[in-house]
Amino acid sequence: MTRFATGFWLVALVCAGCARPAPPAAQPASPPKATPAAETTAVAEVPLLPRDAIFGNPDRANPQISPDGKQLTFLASDEGVLNVWLAPIDHPDQAKPLTHDRGRGIHEYFWAYTGKHVLYLQDTNGDENDKIYAVDVSNGKERVLTPFDEILGPDHKPQKGPDGKPLKPKALILGVSPKVPGEILIGLNKRDPVYHDVYRVDIQSGALREVFRNQGEFDGFVVDHELRPRIGSKPTPDGGRDLLAIGAGKERKLVARVGPSDQATTDVLGFDASEREIYMRDSRGRDTGAALAVDLATGKSRVLAEDPRADASGAMIHPTRYTVQAVSFERERVKWKVLDASIQPDVDAIQALGDADWEVLDRSQDDKKWIVRLDVDDGPQRFYAYDRATKKASFLFVNRTKLEGVRLSKRHPATISSRDGLEMVSYYTLPPGADAGSPGKPSKPLPTVLWVHGGPWYRDTWGYEPVHQWLANRGYAVLSVNYRGSTGFGKSFLNAANREWAGKMHDDLIDAVDWAVKQGIADPKNVCIAGGSYGGYATLVGLTFTPEEFACGVDIVGPSNLLTFIDSIPSYWKPALDDIVLRVGDYRTDEGKAFLTSRSPLSRVDKIERPLLIGQGANDPRVKQAESDQIVNAMLGKKIPVTYLLYPDEGHGFQKPANRISFFAVMEAFLSKHLGGRYEPIGQAFEGSSVEVLEGGSLVPGLADVKSARPKKD
Repeated sequence: MTRFATGFWLVALVCAGCARPAPPAAQPASPPKATPAAETTAVAEVPLLPRDAIFGNPDRANPQISPDGKQLTFLASDEGVLNVWLAPIDHPDQAKPLTHDRGRGIHEYFWAYTGKHVLYLQDTNGDENDKIYAVDVSNGKERVLTPFDEILGPDHKPQKGPDGKPLKPKALILGVSPKVPGEILIGLNKRDPVYHDVYRVDIQSGALREVFRNQGEFDGFVVDHELRPRIGSKPTPDGGRDLLAIGAGKERKLVARVGPSDQATTDVLGFDASEREIYMRDSRGRDTGAALAVDLATGKSRVLAEDPRADASGAMIHPTRYTVQAVSFERERVKWKVLDASIQPDVDAIQALGDADWEVLDRSQDDKKWIVRLDVDDGPQRFYAYDRATKKASFLFVNRTKLEGVRLSKRHPATISSRDGLEMVSYYTLPPGADAGSPGKPSKPLPTVLWVHGGPWYRDTWGYEPVHQWLANRGYAVLSVNYRGSTGFGKSFLNAANREWAGKMHDDLIDAVDWAVKQGIADPKNVCIAGGSYGGYATLVGLTFTPEEFACGVDIVGPSNLLTFIDSIPSYWKPALDDIVLRVGDYRTDEGKAFLTSRSPLSRVDKIERPLLIGQGANDPRVKQAESDQIVNAMLGKKIPVTYLLYPDEGHGFQKPANRISFFAVMEAFLSKHLGGRYEPIGQAFEGSSVEVLEGGSLVPGLADVKSARPKKD
């Protein structure tokens, strides 16, 4: 199957939640008295889940099959670092490490159609400036296909960013195809930091050949089966985009004009076998994104599959015939609509494996063997090798063996109404035993963590969620909300979030907490708001715009000042600035700057009354370290206590397991102090971590006692 890249959406932006109108100024209040979790639930009878069982590296993950169907690869630890392992498809127990990374680990990889190489991407300490690597599976020899460390301007001198540091290029894989097995098509911004040119790369030799020079025109491309960039995505000043067929020279033909209200729910999936049609997810003329086939010559389209309540979210495409065989839709759970009757028996066989959401991760080129993942909400992921001839699925492995047979909690879907009538698909998890009398209904209100997803153009889903299981095991109810702006529920729901950061988006979170209180799930005096990226911003908004609403907050890589946040985005996001104006606010005008300032938690630091824990990666390219530094400094200037952890070798979130474990060790001690749940002492959780405790080490139980060579302040 050919893979495609269609552009840089703000789905990656991962910024924050927002707030309702500010309440009248209040006198400083003490945090509410915490109610110990052991008094409200039978969770004390359940053993503590070790942090490394949840936040350590998976035992095995992301299995893929070689094009000839004979070999299996997957990710697993080698000397504590995730690497690609190789095994015969029928004997995964004979696997041996193929790669030997000793840094952040490998997380994104796939087979080349040579059948002799595995390709993977890797950045440096979370800076997201990926390089592309190829590994020969016969001998393990590795080659970097994009060995570039600098962006050179027209004068052939290194270009520098606003901070004076040299800019590094970021490589993208735009396409691979069985019709051109020895090459890949990539995007590379080694000439211009904002726009990616298109190159063909010979996998064996590493030879690089430019095939399209991007003169400030496109932010993404659709590639055909011959690895030619055929369609370019061009942002328009209103926040929409034009999809243009690329002809000879500067010849362009409009394929589709996508307005600002549709651009986040409309994109191209790829070409059919004839390359006269493209497959699209398209919300134009409807509310939800339907799967369509569009004739490039006439512009006429036909609907392949649609759902009035959910956007098309995934597609199964035949590996050589390039026909769409099934389309998935996800509201509360994933549902597949089968279009090709020939795979219906296969779908039936997979669904018979159990009550789970499932996905076909990979297929051999002859389509005789599939790799299948099953997701449940109260156990680890399960992976199978499926034989289409026999309709039998052979179990491969689970991703986390330590979770097998462990008492975990169900993840309950719930649809919550916002105050203005929107339906918010949400999920909550209760401590083991808390709902023994009535499933989904605790015997009494519980201390609760509102865990806010990032994006904000992203969504929470059903299935195993590590943070939910960890917190439920510690005695908390956990609530996650698909607030307005979340993806998958149609364009009206998504666009309802435009310029509502710290506005109606925050109202949605408050409404969800109020619902949980009315349902007897949440103790209104013991609710913590927490999350990463946008969820981190939502946390800061919660403590500054509604200071008495939450007992405490945990902010992971969240923006504190929308103006400085927008001003410091990566260069290659700049084509999307008009979309930022549409969805967040206009940073270019005095009125817009005043608006963005009014929606920034940094402007309301003096309102903070409740305890705050902040975690930040020093190399984060999306939410720079300055976003956390400035709010911490502002709090200290007003003598407001805060605990601040910095990770010098991390970016947007914590990828290294030792760093994840150290942060969540501090977080559960912090929550225990302010919500009353149980916790595993920090102990040796800092071993192998780069964590620096920059502020507030004495504010978290056991943190000041941790032995570390890193900077630490009280």
